[in-house]
Amino acid sequence: MGAFGRKRGFIGLVLAVLLYSSAAPGVVLADGKDDGTPAEKTEKAKPGTTKVEAPAPLTERERLLLDRVEQLEKRMAELEAKGQPAAPSSSEAPVPQPSVVAPETAQPGVGGTVRSGEVASAASPAAVSTAPGTQERVSTKPAKAEPFAFADFTWLTGNARTKESPMDTKFFTPEIRADVDYVYDFAHPKDDTIGGSSEIFRSNEVHVTQLGVGGDFHYDNVRARLMTQFGLYSETTPRNDASPSRGQWNLADAYRYLSEAYGGYHFNVLHGVNVDAGIFMSYVGLFSYYQFDNWAYQPSYVSSNTPWFFNGVRVQIFPSEHLKIEPWFVNGWQSYGRFNNRPGIGMQILWRPNGWLSVLGNQYMLGEDALNTPGRVRYHTDDSIQVKYYDNQENFISKAAFSLTGDMGCEHGGGVSCAGNSLKGPKQSFLGYMVYNRLWFDRDKYALTIGGGQINNPGRYLVLLPPINGATASSGTPYFTENPGDPYKAWDISGTFDWMPSQYITFRWEYNHRAANVPYFSGSGGVTPPGGNTGTPGGLVCLSGFTTCDGSPSNTWFPDLRKTENRATMAILVKF
Repeated sequence: MGAFGRKRGFIGLVLAVLLYSSAAPGVVLADGKDDGTPAEKTEKAKPGTTKVEAPAPLTERERLLLDRVEQLEKRMAELEAKGQPAAPSSSEAPVPQPSVVAPETAQPGVGGTVRSGEVASAASPAAVSTAPGTQERVSTKPAKAEPFAFADFTWLTGNARTKESPMDTKFFTPEIRADVDYVYDFAHPKDDTIGGSSEIFRSNEVHVTQLGVGGDFHYDNVRARLMTQFGLYSETTPRNDASPSRGQWNLADAYRYLSEAYGGYHFNVLHGVNVDAGIFMSYVGLFSYYQFDNWAYQPSYVSSNTPWFFNGVRVQIFPSEHLKIEPWFVNGWQSYGRFNNRPGIGMQILWRPNGWLSVLGNQYMLGEDALNTPGRVRYHTDDSIQVKYYDNQENFISKAAFSLTGDMGCEHGGGVSCAGNSLKGPKQSFLGYMVYNRLWFDRDKYALTIGGGQINNPGRYLVLLPPINGATASSGTPYFTENPGDPYKAWDISGTFDWMPSQYITFRWEYNHRAANVPYFSGSGGVTPPGGNTGTPGGLVCLSGFTTCDGSPSNTWFPDLRKTENRATMAILVKF
Protein backbone atom coordinates (compact mmCIF):
# COMPACT_ATOMS: atom_id res chain seq x y z
CA MET A 1 0.00 0.00 0.00
CA GLY A 2 1.34 3.50 -0.89
CA ALA A 3 2.12 6.18 1.64
CA PHE A 4 -0.90 8.23 0.67
CA GLY A 5 -3.19 5.20 0.86
CA ARG A 6 -1.97 4.48 4.38
CA LYS A 7 -2.55 8.08 5.41
CA ARG A 8 -6.08 8.10 3.99
CA GLY A 9 -6.85 4.85 5.76
CA PHE A 10 -5.62 6.33 9.00
CA ILE A 11 -7.79 9.43 8.55
CA GLY A 12 -10.80 7.23 7.80
CA LEU A 13 -10.16 5.29 10.99
CA VAL A 14 -10.00 8.55 12.97
CA LEU A 15 -13.27 9.66 11.40
CA ALA A 16 -14.99 6.38 12.31
CA VAL A 17 -13.80 6.63 15.91
CA LEU A 18 -15.07 10.19 16.16
CA LEU A 19 -18.47 9.25 14.73
CA TYR A 20 -18.74 6.25 17.04
CA SER A 21 -17.85 8.30 20.10
CA SER A 22 -20.42 10.89 19.08
CA ALA A 23 -23.19 8.28 18.44
CA ALA A 24 -22.75 6.42 21.74
CA PRO A 25 -21.53 8.83 24.37
CA GLY A 26 -23.34 7.04 27.17
CA VAL A 27 -21.95 3.52 26.80
CA VAL A 28 -19.67 3.95 29.77
CA LEU A 29 -20.17 6.60 32.37
CA ALA A 30 -17.39 8.58 33.87
CA ASP A 31 -17.72 6.83 37.24
CA GLY A 32 -17.62 3.36 35.60
CA LYS A 33 -21.08 2.30 36.93
CA ASP A 34 -24.00 0.71 34.96
CA ASP A 35 -27.11 2.69 34.14
CA GLY A 36 -30.76 1.57 33.91
CA THR A 37 -33.26 -0.46 35.95
CA PRO A 38 -33.19 -4.28 36.32
CA ALA A 39 -36.06 -4.56 33.87
CA GLU A 40 -34.22 -2.53 31.30
CA LYS A 41 -31.13 -4.69 31.83
CA THR A 42 -33.21 -7.81 31.23
CA GLU A 43 -34.70 -6.33 28.07
CA LYS A 44 -31.24 -5.49 26.78
CA ALA A 45 -30.08 -9.05 27.49
CA LYS A 46 -32.85 -10.73 25.48
CA PRO A 47 -31.54 -12.29 22.29
CA GLY A 48 -32.79 -10.94 19.00
CA THR A 49 -33.90 -7.64 20.42
CA THR A 50 -32.26 -4.31 19.69
CA LYS A 51 -32.88 -0.88 20.99
CA VAL A 52 -32.15 1.96 18.55
CA GLU A 53 -31.51 5.32 20.07
CA ALA A 54 -31.28 8.61 18.21
CA PRO A 55 -27.72 9.93 18.00
CA ALA A 56 -26.91 12.80 20.32
CA PRO A 57 -26.10 16.13 18.68
CA LEU A 58 -22.41 16.81 17.98
CA THR A 59 -20.54 19.05 20.32
CA GLU A 60 -18.62 22.09 19.13
CA ARG A 61 -15.29 20.31 19.57
CA GLU A 62 -16.44 17.29 17.54
CA ARG A 63 -17.61 19.53 14.69
CA LEU A 64 -14.20 21.22 14.60
CA LEU A 65 -12.46 17.84 14.46
CA LEU A 66 -14.66 16.70 11.57
CA ASP A 67 -13.95 19.91 9.68
CA ARG A 68 -10.20 19.37 10.20
CA VAL A 69 -10.43 15.81 8.85
CA GLU A 70 -12.31 16.99 5.78
CA GLN A 71 -9.68 19.67 5.11
CA LEU A 72 -6.86 17.12 5.39
CA GLU A 73 -8.58 14.74 2.99
CA LYS A 74 -9.15 17.52 0.49
CA ARG A 75 -5.50 18.61 0.74
CA MET A 76 -4.23 15.06 0.21
CA ALA A 77 -6.51 14.60 -2.80
CA GLU A 78 -5.10 17.76 -4.39
CA LEU A 79 -1.49 16.66 -3.80
CA GLU A 80 -2.19 13.17 -5.16
CA ALA A 81 -3.57 14.73 -8.32
CA LYS A 82 -0.33 16.78 -8.68
CA GLY A 83 1.89 13.76 -7.89
CA GLN A 84 3.71 15.50 -4.96
CA PRO A 85 4.15 14.35 -1.35
CA ALA A 86 2.42 16.24 1.37
CA ALA A 87 4.44 18.79 3.32
CA PRO A 88 4.74 17.67 6.93
CA SER A 89 2.90 19.59 9.54
CA SER A 90 4.83 21.59 12.10
CA SER A 91 4.65 18.69 14.54
CA GLU A 92 6.11 16.31 11.93
CA ALA A 93 8.91 18.55 10.60
CA PRO A 94 12.29 16.74 10.51
CA VAL A 95 14.80 17.77 13.16
CA PRO A 96 17.89 19.31 11.54
CA GLN A 97 21.04 17.24 12.10
CA PRO A 98 24.00 19.27 13.39
CA SER A 99 27.27 18.88 11.55
CA VAL A 100 29.41 16.30 13.30
CA VAL A 101 32.67 17.63 14.70
CA ALA A 102 35.00 14.72 15.27
CA PRO A 103 36.91 14.88 18.54
CA GLU A 104 40.51 15.77 17.82
CA THR A 105 43.13 13.17 18.51
CA ALA A 106 45.40 13.56 21.56
CA GLN A 107 49.76 14.77 20.48
CA PRO A 108 51.05 17.06 20.76
CA GLY A 109 54.40 16.59 20.77
CA VAL A 110 57.38 16.21 18.58
CA GLY A 111 56.81 12.79 17.12
CA GLY A 112 55.59 13.88 13.72
CA THR A 113 52.28 12.21 14.46
CA VAL A 114 48.71 13.39 14.18
CA ARG A 115 48.21 15.12 17.47
CA SER A 116 45.75 17.43 19.12
CA GLY A 117 44.05 19.68 16.63
CA GLU A 118 45.43 17.97 13.52
CA VAL A 119 42.38 15.99 12.37
CA ALA A 120 39.72 17.65 10.28
CA SER A 121 36.11 17.92 11.43
CA ALA A 122 33.96 15.27 9.75
CA ALA A 123 31.09 16.51 7.59
CA SER A 124 27.54 15.44 8.33
CA PRO A 125 26.70 12.27 6.37
CA ALA A 126 23.52 13.87 4.96
CA ALA A 127 22.71 17.49 4.22
CA VAL A 128 19.15 18.21 5.38
CA SER A 129 17.16 21.26 4.27
CA THR A 130 14.51 22.28 6.79
CA ALA A 131 13.34 25.59 5.37
CA PRO A 132 9.59 25.99 5.91
CA GLY A 133 7.51 24.81 2.99
CA THR A 134 10.42 23.19 1.13
CA GLN A 135 10.96 19.58 0.25
CA GLU A 136 13.41 17.63 2.41
CA ARG A 137 16.66 17.08 0.47
CA VAL A 138 19.10 14.36 1.46
CA SER A 139 22.56 14.20 -0.10
CA THR A 140 23.85 10.69 -0.61
CA LYS A 141 27.45 11.86 -1.07
CA PRO A 142 29.58 9.83 1.40
CA ALA A 143 31.61 11.68 4.01
CA LYS A 144 35.37 11.69 3.43
CA ALA A 145 37.45 9.47 5.69
CA GLU A 146 39.18 11.06 8.67
CA PRO A 147 42.97 11.34 8.16
CA PHE A 148 44.87 8.49 9.84
CA ALA A 149 41.68 7.18 11.45
CA PHE A 150 41.80 3.88 9.55
CA ALA A 151 44.06 2.22 12.18
CA ASP A 152 45.20 2.47 15.79
CA PHE A 153 48.47 4.44 15.92
CA THR A 154 48.83 4.71 19.69
CA TRP A 155 51.81 2.33 19.47
CA LEU A 156 53.98 5.06 17.90
CA THR A 157 56.59 6.88 19.94
CA GLY A 158 55.67 10.54 19.98
CA ASN A 159 51.96 9.63 20.07
CA ALA A 160 49.87 9.59 23.23
CA ARG A 161 48.46 6.09 23.85
CA THR A 162 45.17 7.38 25.25
CA LYS A 163 42.28 6.32 23.02
CA GLU A 164 39.48 8.40 24.50
CA SER A 165 38.94 11.53 26.54
CA PRO A 166 36.58 11.04 29.50
CA MET A 167 35.66 14.75 29.45
CA ASP A 168 35.21 15.37 25.73
CA THR A 169 32.41 17.65 24.53
CA LYS A 170 31.30 19.03 21.18
CA PHE A 171 32.98 22.36 21.94
CA PHE A 172 36.03 21.47 24.06
CA THR A 173 38.33 18.48 24.59
CA PRO A 174 40.23 19.12 27.85
CA GLU A 175 43.73 17.79 28.46
CA ILE A 176 45.67 17.43 31.72
CA ARG A 177 49.28 16.26 31.95
CA ALA A 178 51.60 15.60 34.88
CA ASP A 179 55.26 14.55 34.75
CA VAL A 180 56.96 13.95 38.11
CA ASP A 181 60.39 12.31 38.33
CA TYR A 182 63.24 11.31 40.61
CA VAL A 183 66.72 11.05 39.06
CA TYR A 184 69.66 9.29 40.67
CA ASP A 185 72.96 10.54 39.23
CA PHE A 186 75.81 8.12 39.94
CA ALA A 187 78.30 11.04 39.87
CA HIS A 188 76.52 12.66 42.85
CA PRO A 189 77.06 16.31 41.82
CA LYS A 190 77.12 18.33 45.01
CA ASP A 191 74.86 21.01 43.54
CA ASP A 192 72.38 18.38 42.24
CA THR A 193 72.56 19.98 38.78
CA ILE A 194 72.36 17.91 35.60
CA GLY A 195 73.41 19.48 32.32
CA GLY A 196 73.18 18.58 28.65
CA SER A 197 69.56 17.45 28.72
CA SER A 198 66.31 19.11 27.68
CA GLU A 199 64.25 16.67 29.81
CA ILE A 200 66.20 16.12 33.08
CA PHE A 201 67.66 18.92 35.19
CA ARG A 202 68.14 17.95 38.86
CA SER A 203 69.36 14.83 40.63
CA ASN A 204 68.49 13.04 43.88
CA GLU A 205 65.30 15.07 44.30
CA VAL A 206 61.64 14.70 43.42
CA HIS A 207 60.58 17.30 40.88
CA VAL A 208 57.61 18.33 38.80
CA THR A 209 59.13 18.53 35.35
CA GLN A 210 55.87 19.52 33.73
CA LEU A 211 52.29 20.12 34.78
CA GLY A 212 50.03 21.13 31.91
CA VAL A 213 46.36 22.06 31.83
CA GLY A 214 44.59 22.99 28.62
CA GLY A 215 42.93 21.34 25.67
CA ASP A 216 41.40 21.79 22.23
CA PHE A 217 38.54 24.10 21.28
CA HIS A 218 36.60 23.14 18.15
CA TYR A 219 33.33 24.57 16.89
CA ASP A 220 31.96 25.68 13.53
CA ASN A 221 35.32 24.85 11.87
CA VAL A 222 37.16 27.23 14.22
CA ARG A 223 40.04 25.67 16.15
CA ALA A 224 42.26 26.63 19.07
CA ARG A 225 44.62 24.81 21.39
CA LEU A 226 46.10 25.85 24.71
CA MET A 227 48.52 23.84 26.83
CA THR A 228 50.19 25.44 29.82
CA GLN A 229 53.46 24.33 31.36
CA PHE A 230 54.33 24.69 35.00
CA GLY A 231 57.29 23.18 36.78
CA LEU A 232 60.87 22.95 35.53
CA TYR A 233 59.90 23.19 31.86
CA SER A 234 58.69 26.77 32.37
CA GLU A 235 62.25 27.72 33.40
CA THR A 236 64.46 25.42 31.36
CA THR A 237 62.79 25.62 27.93
CA PRO A 238 63.02 29.45 27.64
CA ARG A 239 66.57 29.23 28.98
CA ASN A 240 67.64 27.36 25.82
CA ASP A 241 66.28 30.10 23.51
CA ALA A 242 68.65 32.99 22.82
CA SER A 243 66.23 35.04 20.72
CA PRO A 244 64.68 37.04 23.64
CA SER A 245 68.03 38.81 24.14
CA ARG A 246 67.49 40.70 20.86
CA GLY A 247 65.29 43.74 21.25
CA GLN A 248 62.90 44.86 23.96
CA TRP A 249 60.03 43.12 25.81
CA ASN A 250 60.97 39.93 27.59
CA LEU A 251 59.69 37.18 25.30
CA ALA A 252 60.94 34.46 27.65
CA ASP A 253 58.67 35.72 30.43
CA ALA A 254 55.77 36.25 28.03
CA TYR A 255 55.82 32.65 26.78
CA ARG A 256 57.42 30.57 29.53
CA TYR A 257 54.13 29.14 30.86
CA LEU A 258 52.90 28.09 27.41
CA SER A 259 53.99 24.97 25.57
CA GLU A 260 51.30 25.22 22.89
CA ALA A 261 49.03 28.15 22.09
CA TYR A 262 47.46 28.64 18.69
CA GLY A 263 44.24 29.36 16.87
CA GLY A 264 43.09 28.53 13.37
CA TYR A 265 40.43 27.40 10.95
CA HIS A 266 39.51 24.13 9.29
CA PHE A 267 38.59 24.12 5.61
CA ASN A 268 36.37 21.35 4.25
CA VAL A 269 38.46 20.60 1.20
CA LEU A 270 40.31 17.42 0.24
CA HIS A 271 40.36 15.38 3.46
CA GLY A 272 40.74 18.58 5.46
CA VAL A 273 43.01 21.63 5.55
CA ASN A 274 43.96 23.35 8.81
CA VAL A 275 45.58 26.78 9.06
CA ASP A 276 47.00 27.57 12.52
CA ALA A 277 49.09 30.41 13.93
CA GLY A 278 50.88 30.56 17.29
CA ILE A 279 53.19 28.21 19.17
CA PHE A 280 52.99 24.59 18.02
CA MET A 281 55.12 21.48 18.33
CA SER A 282 58.03 21.23 15.88
CA TYR A 283 57.96 17.44 15.25
CA VAL A 284 61.72 17.46 14.50
CA GLY A 285 63.43 14.59 16.33
CA LEU A 286 60.48 12.15 16.36
CA PHE A 287 59.99 12.10 20.14
CA SER A 288 57.32 14.22 21.79
CA TYR A 289 57.94 17.17 24.08
CA TYR A 290 55.73 15.32 26.56
CA GLN A 291 57.35 12.24 28.11
CA PHE A 292 54.05 10.39 28.46
CA ASP A 293 53.91 10.05 24.67
CA ASN A 294 57.39 8.54 24.27
CA TRP A 295 58.98 5.12 24.54
CA ALA A 296 61.83 6.55 26.67
CA TYR A 297 62.17 9.38 29.18
CA GLN A 298 65.60 10.65 28.05
CA PRO A 299 65.70 10.60 24.25
CA SER A 300 68.96 10.43 22.37
CA TYR A 301 70.80 13.58 21.24
CA VAL A 302 69.10 13.74 17.83
CA SER A 303 65.81 14.39 19.61
CA SER A 304 67.04 16.13 22.76
CA ASN A 305 69.09 18.74 20.87
CA THR A 306 66.58 19.64 18.13
CA PRO A 307 63.56 21.99 18.41
CA TRP A 308 60.60 21.20 20.60
CA PHE A 309 58.44 24.08 19.36
CA PHE A 310 58.07 26.63 16.59
CA ASN A 311 56.46 30.07 16.82
CA GLY A 312 54.81 30.88 13.53
CA VAL A 313 52.20 29.64 11.05
CA ARG A 314 51.52 26.14 9.73
CA VAL A 315 49.17 24.78 7.08
CA GLN A 316 48.16 21.12 7.46
CA ILE A 317 46.98 19.65 4.16
CA PHE A 318 45.44 16.17 4.09
CA PRO A 319 45.22 15.03 0.43
CA SER A 320 44.08 11.60 1.61
CA GLU A 321 43.51 9.66 4.81
CA HIS A 322 47.09 8.34 4.51
CA LEU A 323 49.05 11.54 3.87
CA LYS A 324 49.73 14.91 5.50
CA ILE A 325 51.72 17.78 3.94
CA GLU A 326 52.49 20.62 6.35
CA PRO A 327 54.39 23.80 5.37
CA TRP A 328 55.74 26.09 8.12
CA PHE A 329 56.62 29.76 8.33
CA VAL A 330 58.40 30.31 11.65
CA ASN A 331 60.39 32.95 13.51
CA GLY A 332 63.37 30.64 13.81
CA TRP A 333 64.83 27.39 15.12
CA GLN A 334 63.04 26.84 18.47
CA SER A 335 62.84 30.56 19.07
CA TYR A 336 60.20 32.93 20.33
CA GLY A 337 61.59 35.69 18.08
CA ARG A 338 64.04 36.08 15.20
CA PHE A 339 67.76 35.78 15.89
CA ASN A 340 68.65 38.14 13.05
CA ASN A 341 66.75 39.52 10.06
CA ARG A 342 65.53 36.36 8.35
CA PRO A 343 62.88 33.92 9.62
CA GLY A 344 62.88 30.25 8.72
CA ILE A 345 60.66 28.00 6.64
CA GLY A 346 60.07 24.28 6.77
CA MET A 347 57.79 21.41 5.94
CA GLN A 348 56.66 18.05 7.22
CA ILE A 349 55.48 15.11 5.12
CA LEU A 350 53.82 12.26 7.01
CA TRP A 351 52.75 9.07 5.21
CA ARG A 352 51.02 6.06 6.74
CA PRO A 353 49.98 3.56 4.08
CA ASN A 354 48.73 1.05 6.66
CA GLY A 355 48.47 0.45 10.39
CA TRP A 356 52.02 -0.87 10.91
CA LEU A 357 54.17 1.68 9.03
CA SER A 358 54.77 5.40 9.55
CA VAL A 359 57.20 7.41 7.41
CA LEU A 360 58.08 10.95 8.43
CA GLY A 361 60.19 13.72 6.90
CA ASN A 362 60.87 17.16 8.41
CA GLN A 363 62.84 19.84 6.61
CA TYR A 364 64.05 23.25 7.83
CA MET A 365 65.95 25.94 5.93
CA LEU A 366 66.95 29.56 5.40
CA GLY A 367 66.71 30.73 9.00
CA GLU A 368 69.56 32.90 10.28
CA ASP A 369 69.65 31.33 13.73
CA ALA A 370 73.01 32.32 15.23
CA LEU A 371 72.57 35.23 17.63
CA ASN A 372 74.35 38.41 16.50
CA THR A 373 75.73 36.64 13.40
CA PRO A 374 73.73 37.88 10.40
CA GLY A 375 74.24 35.91 7.23
CA ARG A 376 74.79 32.52 8.90
CA VAL A 377 72.06 30.33 7.38
CA ARG A 378 70.89 26.97 8.76
CA TYR A 379 69.61 23.85 6.99
CA HIS A 380 68.37 20.65 8.59
CA THR A 381 66.68 17.43 7.54
CA ASP A 382 65.12 14.99 10.02
CA ASP A 383 63.68 11.71 8.72
CA SER A 384 62.17 8.75 10.56
CA ILE A 385 60.53 5.41 10.00
CA GLN A 386 58.51 3.42 12.53
CA VAL A 387 57.48 -0.19 11.98
CA LYS A 388 55.20 -2.40 14.07
CA TYR A 389 56.47 -5.86 13.13
CA TYR A 390 54.46 -7.97 15.57
CA ASP A 391 50.98 -7.74 17.13
CA ASN A 392 49.21 -10.59 18.93
CA GLN A 393 47.31 -9.70 22.09
CA GLU A 394 46.82 -13.37 23.02
CA ASN A 395 50.55 -14.06 23.54
CA PHE A 396 52.88 -13.04 26.37
CA ILE A 397 54.68 -10.65 24.00
CA SER A 398 51.70 -8.72 22.72
CA LYS A 399 53.37 -6.22 20.41
CA ALA A 400 56.78 -5.23 19.00
CA ALA A 401 57.97 -2.18 17.05
CA PHE A 402 61.10 -0.22 16.21
CA SER A 403 61.95 3.33 15.16
CA LEU A 404 64.92 4.68 13.18
CA THR A 405 65.72 8.39 12.87
CA GLY A 406 68.48 10.08 10.90
CA ASP A 407 69.39 13.79 10.93
CA MET A 408 71.72 15.91 8.80
CA GLY A 409 72.30 19.64 8.80
CA CYS A 410 74.79 22.42 8.38
CA GLU A 411 75.34 26.17 8.51
CA HIS A 412 77.08 28.45 6.04
CA GLY A 413 78.03 32.09 6.02
CA GLY A 414 79.17 34.24 8.90
CA GLY A 415 82.57 32.55 9.05
CA VAL A 416 81.52 28.89 8.68
CA SER A 417 80.98 26.48 5.80
CA CYS A 418 78.77 23.50 4.97
CA ALA A 419 81.24 21.99 2.52
CA GLY A 420 84.12 21.49 4.95
CA ASN A 421 87.06 23.51 6.20
CA SER A 422 87.80 26.18 3.57
CA LEU A 423 88.58 29.83 3.13
CA LYS A 424 84.97 30.54 4.09
CA GLY A 425 85.53 29.02 7.51
CA PRO A 426 85.58 25.70 9.37
CA LYS A 427 82.97 23.02 8.84
CA GLN A 428 79.77 23.63 10.78
CA SER A 429 77.50 20.58 10.50
CA PHE A 430 75.28 18.08 12.27
CA LEU A 431 75.08 14.35 11.66
CA GLY A 432 73.27 11.90 13.91
CA TYR A 433 70.92 8.97 14.30
CA MET A 434 68.94 7.14 16.96
CA VAL A 435 67.24 3.74 16.97
CA TYR A 436 64.82 2.17 19.46
CA ASN A 437 63.13 -1.21 19.78
CA ARG A 438 60.12 -1.74 22.04
CA LEU A 439 58.34 -4.87 23.24
CA TRP A 440 54.92 -4.86 24.92
CA PHE A 441 53.78 -7.64 27.28
CA ASP A 442 50.54 -8.97 28.79
CA ARG A 443 48.07 -7.12 26.55
CA ASP A 444 50.25 -3.97 26.52
CA LYS A 445 50.32 -3.49 30.29
CA TYR A 446 54.12 -3.65 30.38
CA ALA A 447 56.81 -2.57 27.94
CA LEU A 448 60.59 -2.75 27.56
CA THR A 449 62.51 -0.35 25.31
CA ILE A 450 66.19 -0.49 24.38
CA GLY A 451 67.73 2.28 22.30
CA GLY A 452 70.34 4.95 21.78
CA GLY A 453 72.23 6.93 19.18
CA GLN A 454 75.16 9.13 18.18
CA ILE A 455 75.82 12.68 16.96
CA ASN A 456 78.69 14.66 15.48
CA ASN A 457 78.21 18.43 15.70
CA PRO A 458 81.36 20.46 14.90
CA GLY A 459 80.74 24.03 15.93
CA ARG A 460 78.37 22.80 18.68
CA TYR A 461 75.55 24.97 17.33
CA LEU A 462 72.92 22.41 18.40
CA VAL A 463 74.64 21.14 21.57
CA LEU A 464 72.81 22.20 24.73
CA LEU A 465 74.97 24.57 26.75
CA PRO A 466 75.68 23.26 30.30
CA PRO A 467 74.20 25.65 32.93
CA ILE A 468 77.61 26.57 34.39
CA ASN A 469 77.32 29.53 36.78
CA GLY A 470 73.80 30.14 35.48
CA ALA A 471 74.84 30.30 31.82
CA THR A 472 72.07 30.43 29.22
CA ALA A 473 71.93 30.16 25.44
CA SER A 474 72.12 33.96 25.33
CA SER A 475 75.05 34.41 27.68
CA GLY A 476 77.26 31.51 26.65
CA THR A 477 80.12 30.49 28.90
CA PRO A 478 83.91 30.42 28.56
CA TYR A 479 83.91 27.01 30.25
CA PHE A 480 82.19 25.34 27.28
CA THR A 481 82.76 27.29 24.11
CA GLU A 482 80.64 27.14 20.97
CA ASN A 483 83.11 28.61 18.51
CA PRO A 484 83.18 27.63 14.83
CA GLY A 485 84.87 24.27 14.44
CA ASP A 486 84.77 23.30 18.14
CA PRO A 487 84.51 19.48 18.10
CA TYR A 488 81.67 17.55 19.71
CA LYS A 489 80.91 13.86 19.35
CA ALA A 490 78.63 11.94 21.69
CA TRP A 491 76.72 8.68 22.01
CA ASP A 492 74.25 7.13 24.45
CA ILE A 493 72.29 3.98 25.28
CA SER A 494 69.23 3.49 27.48
CA GLY A 495 66.89 0.82 28.83
CA THR A 496 63.30 1.69 29.81
CA PHE A 497 60.67 -0.38 31.60
CA ASP A 498 57.05 0.80 31.75
CA TRP A 499 54.07 -0.39 33.74
CA MET A 500 50.79 0.90 32.29
CA PRO A 501 47.81 -0.28 34.39
CA SER A 502 45.58 2.31 32.72
CA GLN A 503 45.69 4.20 29.45
CA TYR A 504 45.98 7.40 31.51
CA ILE A 505 49.11 6.62 33.56
CA THR A 506 52.63 5.23 33.11
CA PHE A 507 55.06 4.19 35.83
CA ARG A 508 58.56 4.36 34.30
CA TRP A 509 62.00 3.15 35.29
CA GLU A 510 64.99 3.99 33.08
CA TYR A 511 68.77 3.69 33.01
CA ASN A 512 70.93 5.97 30.83
CA HIS A 513 74.61 5.93 29.91
CA ARG A 514 75.88 8.92 27.95
CA ALA A 515 79.37 9.81 26.75
CA ALA A 516 81.14 12.59 24.83
CA ASN A 517 84.63 13.18 23.42
CA VAL A 518 85.02 16.36 25.54
CA PRO A 519 84.18 17.06 29.20
CA TYR A 520 80.48 17.87 29.20
CA PHE A 521 78.49 16.16 31.98
CA SER A 522 78.29 17.22 35.63
CA GLY A 523 80.82 15.56 37.93
CA SER A 524 80.79 15.33 41.71
CA GLY A 525 82.02 18.93 42.06
CA GLY A 526 79.01 20.27 40.18
CA VAL A 527 78.77 23.29 37.93
CA THR A 528 77.95 25.95 40.55
CA PRO A 529 80.67 28.17 42.14
CA PRO A 530 81.20 27.68 45.92
CA GLY A 531 79.33 30.87 46.78
CA GLY A 532 76.56 30.37 44.26
CA ASN A 533 76.33 32.03 40.86
CA THR A 534 78.94 34.78 40.76
CA GLY A 535 79.37 37.65 38.36
CA THR A 536 78.10 37.46 34.80
CA PRO A 537 77.19 34.00 33.46
CA GLY A 538 79.32 34.66 30.39
CA GLY A 539 82.51 35.37 32.34
CA LEU A 540 85.09 33.51 34.36
CA VAL A 541 84.61 33.13 38.12
CA CYS A 542 87.58 34.05 40.28
CA LEU A 543 88.68 32.07 43.28
CA SER A 544 88.28 33.63 46.72
CA GLY A 545 90.73 36.48 47.22
CA PHE A 546 91.02 37.40 43.54
CA THR A 547 89.15 40.23 41.87
CA THR A 548 90.39 39.32 38.40
CA CYS A 549 91.18 35.94 36.87
CA ASP A 550 92.73 34.85 33.61
CA GLY A 551 91.70 31.21 33.34
CA SER A 552 94.66 29.75 35.19
CA PRO A 553 93.97 27.21 37.96
CA SER A 554 95.73 29.47 40.45
CA ASN A 555 93.09 32.22 40.36
CA THR A 556 90.08 30.81 38.48
CA TRP A 557 87.27 28.52 39.57
CA PHE A 558 86.41 25.66 37.21
CA PRO A 559 83.31 23.47 37.04
CA ASP A 560 83.65 19.70 37.37
CA LEU A 561 82.85 18.37 33.89
CA ARG A 562 83.19 14.70 32.92
CA LYS A 563 83.12 12.77 29.65
CA THR A 564 80.57 10.19 30.83
CA GLU A 565 77.32 10.13 32.73
CA ASN A 566 75.28 7.32 34.32
CA ARG A 567 71.90 7.87 35.90
CA ALA A 568 68.63 6.14 36.77
CA THR A 569 65.21 7.77 36.46
CA MET A 570 61.89 6.92 38.07
CA ALA A 571 58.85 8.82 36.85
CA ILE A 572 55.07 8.92 37.11
CA LEU A 573 53.41 10.22 33.95
CA VAL A 574 49.72 11.09 33.72
CA LYS A 575 47.56 12.28 30.84
CA PHE A 576 43.80 12.78 30.62
